Amino acid sequence: MRILFITSNKDKFEEARSIGKRFGFDIEWLKKEYEEVQGNDLEEIAKKSAELLTSQIKEPFFIEDSGLFVDALKGFPGPYSSYVFKTIGNDGILKLMRGLDNRKAKFVAVVAYFDGKDVKTFKGEVSGEISREKRGKGGFGYDPIFEYEGRTFAEMGEEKNEVSHRRRAMENFFSSIQGS
Repeated sequence: MRILFITSNKDKFEEARSIGKRFGFDIEWLKKEYEEVQGNDLEEIAKKSAELLTSQIKEPFFIEDSGLFVDALKGFPGPYSSYVFKTIGNDGILKLMRGLDNRKAKFVAVVAYFDGKDVKTFKGEVSGEISREKRGKGGFGYDPIFEYEGRTFAEMGEEKNEVSHRRRAMENFFSSIQGS
């Protein structure tokens, strides 16, 4: 089954395409920037952003929004992760974490799917820690500082796709629409 994934991020598309193949989906990339609603809840942001796109795109599609939630920073950057990454990046997060022992964090991803009629959301998350320095050559975004079971996502390469928040959200999504 063919389905559109709307994103301007090539890395997200590649990850989604790889995951979709396992479920028998042919993910087609619609490279498009779209208005991302601001708010404090990822599910609400993803759903409203998808609803805005339904006025332009009538066929089934999905989008994905994700955030890094750091315990010691009271969930910051959370739904503001994209903006925070663009402004202070990994170095800024590491600077904010300097001297803090609590390194617990989680990545959360939400897929918002428009089936041609309604928008539904699917969530996935993975718990880990913020490393004390950037490590690894692969990945994108916060991957060099998000540590899962002793390695950063950037150090894991393709193996990241087996455990990531995005994979978990997309598995929930693909398994729910399989056969529909």
